[in-house]
Amino acid sequence: MPDLHWTIPVARWSSWPAVAAVAPDLGFIEPMVRRRLSTLSRVALKVAHDCAADHPNVRIVFASRHGELRRTTDILRNISAGEPVSPTSFSLSVLNAMTGVFGISRGDRTAASALSAGAETLGYALLEAHAQYATDPSTPVLLVYADEPADPAYGTIEEEVHGGALAILLGDSAATGRLSCARKAVTNAATDTPQEAPSGTVFATQSQAVHHCLDTRTAAQWRGEHAAWTWSWHEGVA
Repeated sequence: MPDLHWTIPVARWSSWPAVAAVAPDLGFIEPMVRRRLSTLSRVALKVAHDCAADHPNVRIVFASRHGELRRTTDILRNISAGEPVSPTSFSLSVLNAMTGVFGISRGDRTAASALSAGAETLGYALLEAHAQYATDPSTPVLLVYADEPADPAYGTIEEEVHGGALAILLGDSAATGRLSCARKAVTNAATDTPQEAPSGTVFATQSQAVHHCLDTRTAAQWRGEHAAWTWSWHEGVA
């Protein structure tokens, strides 16, 4: 894959940590639905609402490496034990469950998509959000990334996720700055010299790197087996 570089206008962003002292406030979701939501969907909906509450129509790009894997694992355990499976649990176990709940709660029929790309999920979600916005900038695009570590039953997972949620609203009219994203192929990420690598503090996961860049407005980097990803912040909407 060739090297990639693109920039997105950031109108607003919100995050929720993997470990929080309080539960996210989901008062905008009706109680019956709220009780059935997983922890993953709750944090995803929280940050999504923080960014899009003032926008009646937004296109959504939802991204998660594992998605509702914990709920799916519980379903498989029930099947293995010969216990009945809840239809509600089954319907909420798909990757795009959050987008459906979000759209229904808002009465928003705007298009939504969901993707998963291993350890590079957030990076490619940012690329997808950019492509959608560049194609049609008339409607804001809301990127929502949420993840949690897989169930211990799956053993050790390489480059495991950090957990938590992050949402970014793309829109030129209210942009406070721009997030520059770059993917550079590397021959061997483990042996490349610092001079060959993109600038920025290196983080263990993409979500940590992107959050650091947005929060501190300094460059951040994540390096995988085949590519190095770098994010940097630029003030204004030039």
